[in-house]
Amino acid sequence: MPLTEKDRKRRRRQRLHKKMKLLKKELAGATDTKTKNKLMEKVRRYQPWWEGPEE
Repeated sequence: MPLTEKDRKRRRRQRLHKKMKLLKKELAGATDTKTKNKLMEKVRRYQPWWEGPEE
């Protein structure tokens, strides 16, 4: 039986939340600026209001 629209939206939100958590965890562990900038661009693509780490 196919998923309802409500279930599809819920799965999409949960998948995005998991992805953001993973990206932010990777960003916290990144050491070089090139990797940090690349990860921050990816996060900002989905959350443009996100401030990022203070350094």
